Amino acid sequence: MYATFWSLVPPLVAIILALITKEVYSSLFIGIVTAALFITNFDVASAYTTMFNDGFIASLSDASHVGILIFLVILGTIVVLMNKAGGSAAYGKWAQEKIKTRKGTLLATFALGVLIFVDDYFNCLTVGSVMRPVTDKHNVSRAKLAYLIDATAAPVCMIAPISSWAAAVAGVVEGTDGLTLFINAIPYNLYSLLTIATIILITCFDIDFGLMKKHEDNAKKGDLFTSGGQVAGDSSMDAVSDKGKVIDLAFPVIVLIISCIVGMIYTGGFFEGENFVNAFANCDASLGLPLGSAAALLIIFAFYIGRRVLSFKDCMGSFPEGFKAMISPILILSFAWTLSGLTKMLGAAEYVSAIFEGSAAGLTGMLPAIVFLVAIFLAFSTGTSWGTFGILLPIVVGINLPGNLLIITIAACLAGAVCGDHCSPISDTTIMASAGAQCDHINHVSTQLPYALLVAAVSFVGYCIAGFVQNAWIILAISLVLLCVVLFAVKKFLVIPED
Repeated sequence: MYATFWSLVPPLVAIILALITKEVYSSLFIGIVTAALFITNFDVASAYTTMFNDGFIASLSDASHVGILIFLVILGTIVVLMNKAGGSAAYGKWAQEKIKTRKGTLLATFALGVLIFVDDYFNCLTVGSVMRPVTDKHNVSRAKLAYLIDATAAPVCMIAPISSWAAAVAGVVEGTDGLTLFINAIPYNLYSLLTIATIILITCFDIDFGLMKKHEDNAKKGDLFTSGGQVAGDSSMDAVSDKGKVIDLAFPVIVLIISCIVGMIYTGGFFEGENFVNAFANCDASLGLPLGSAAALLIIFAFYIGRRVLSFKDCMGSFPEGFKAMISPILILSFAWTLSGLTKMLGAAEYVSAIFEGSAAGLTGMLPAIVFLVAIFLAFSTGTSWGTFGILLPIVVGINLPGNLLIITIAACLAGAVCGDHCSPISDTTIMASAGAQCDHINHVSTQLPYALLVAAVSFVGYCIAGFVQNAWIILAISLVLLCVVLFAVKKFLVIPED
């Protein structure tokens, strides 16, 4: 079964089961069991050993995965601290006075997501913890909040030259200036740009469709969760101080952003003489984020204790509570990483690469559109955008395309990777968005999917044109006009008005 279509079956099994049963843990586990059986040719004893040794243990002992888990726990602790200090409650009251409407709340959430562009994990959890009290008070559904978080995480990082994603892309393309290629590809990254345009359009013109409309209609009546996905209340997250002010939320968030940026450029050699851009291009986000967040945590401890809003005991008690708050995303991530690792052992990457290499060379004009579709399928199946462009970019660069077509095809690869990642229930960014919004994970996936697929369809048409026109402004203009036409058509013909 190695490097055949069967190598993609285990993740597809997990995805389909998750969407049908709306239960992610068992679905991922069945996908893992399927992969282990395929690897060992259905030798049950060997499959059982493989599942743990090459699956769970290997994924949880991977240095980059451990770094992300540490970052999650620290971030959970910081969120608990901000809540205990009364910072979140104070910000909620302040924002309610300043932001008067649901539309203003949605645009403020979007703006914050765009501002925090350095890393998608960091974006998901920070935007969620800051904006959740505000969106709740304006009756925005948790599913809509999760969509806004997810749609301003990976898509924004993928068009930001200073981000962990730019660093990852630059590191994949060997023998050329990867960062320059990344920057040149930004105007052609249709999925990311159109996703941002979609958020602005659906917010300004109040366009909701699919399951999201049901969630939003229910939220306006006071039910933020709709289909039984409510996250249980946790008294440990309640404020213990009545001295909380907006500064008790603003200061920790600012310190966290600065510390994480410093941590990332530190791992890229900035303090050893490297310039800022190159330091970001060469950084190790899985090390830089825990380094930065740990330093921020110490500063936040000192700040709260110095202001006497929290005692030392309150601060120390936030560690286990922060860990507890992150148990669900940690479990889902652990399962997803294990499934991804076993899928890689089955040769999924080699299978897709072989198909692509065999057909790409003779399809010059349609190549961007084909690469876009292949990247979507691979990222959706494996749940990793980084792994997707890590597989496809070297192939694209190796085809020796003429200059502008090469840039467009690279952009299509990156856009497809983000799109597939955006749609996949086993994607770590999708999981983080659910965690940040404290939204049921399957609710988030099922409500987000129609929006992502609509933007993907418009992007595909754009890339069909791009292979022949090869002008960024013309392609963007046509794609934006088409997006507007489709969205307003959906509002006019498919959205049923409320009674």
